[in-house]
Amino acid sequence: MRAVIQRVASASVVVEGEVISQISRGLMVLVGIGRDDTEKDVVALTNKILTLRVFSDPMDDTKMWKINVKDIEGDVLCVSQFTLMAQTKKGSKPDFHNAMATDDSRLLYSKFLDTMKKAYRAEKIQDGRFGAMMNVSLTNEGPVTFTLDTRLAEATRPAPENA
Repeated sequence: MRAVIQRVASASVVVEGEVISQISRGLMVLVGIGRDDTEKDVVALTNKILTLRVFSDPMDDTKMWKINVKDIEGDVLCVSQFTLMAQTKKGSKPDFHNAMATDDSRLLYSKFLDTMKKAYRAEKIQDGRFGAMMNVSLTNEGPVTFTLDTRLAEATRPAPENA
């Protein structure tokens, strides 16, 4: 699984002119699901997103990278985005063969959302509409943006205890 995570002041998703979800301060997470991804990837990505220290110390905002989204009781807006799985090495047309098929991806994305809600607080997790044409708006705070990929060792390796 791949994710683009952005620290935001706010974010929202509009489908067919209607705001279907919106959040205040927290994380905007774009999620791509690969054809070989499993529930193990869901757990690894969930843990990384919810524990990634991307916020400042509330007592001293000059001290960056001190706390995570749960520590600030922030919101998380997740949007399924199969284009994150695109290969662009050859030619000028993206190749989406590495993306999981729609029905299987819908199930794994649903498990991802359920896992996020169980690992944090259900009311803090919002999402777009799977498979819909969405307009996503956000105010990136920082800007701070990270990419994660569960296939890479750094995305799933636990942080050292003294970090």
